[in-house]
Amino acid sequence: MNPVVIIFPAFVLFVLIAWAVGTYNKFVKYRNRIEEAWSGIDVALKQRANMIPNLVRVIEGYGAHEAKIFQEKTKVLGEVNGGQHERLAEESLISKSLGGLLALAEAYPELKSSENFLDLQNNLDEIEREVQKTRNRYNAFIGRYNVLVESFPANFIARKFGFQKRNYLALELATQREMPEVKFVDSNND
Repeated sequence: MNPVVIIFPAFVLFVLIAWAVGTYNKFVKYRNRIEEAWSGIDVALKQRANMIPNLVRVIEGYGAHEAKIFQEKTKVLGEVNGGQHERLAEESLISKSLGGLLALAEAYPELKSSENFLDLQNNLDEIEREVQKTRNRYNAFIGRYNVLVESFPANFIARKFGFQKRNYLALELATQREMPEVKFVDSNND
């Protein structure tokens, strides 16, 4: 028997197995990086949650009713034991409430000039920048993972081992500001 007849198919089989193992390992690598990036987001969100009671205490004297509502929502966040999607939904509500609380603070000039408030607001801005940075990192890994899931021939490995597309993370931040609406005045209508 000719050795080429045995060596060539063995080589092709070896290359296919090596490719399959390498592709599977890429899926595992991206899945782990996505989980690691989510962990970074979670840590930053916990830091923000830990800062909120201090912010509420500073604002309480200026808007007791609004601060009480916010404290209740923060307490709910501490009780959330669901998965990532439940946590994100609750964080979005907290972000909106926190944004409202910060907007309330704008109505009190004495509060805006308070050193404690300014320090807390700067810390909140820093934490939210960290959340945004880790969210961008998370979404970058999601993008790479999704490309791999949908690419030919890696999609065969994805289907075989249950790797599925994931959604990008969109998390509203409390310090995000809406862009002001700009209206142009038509000078011809004067």
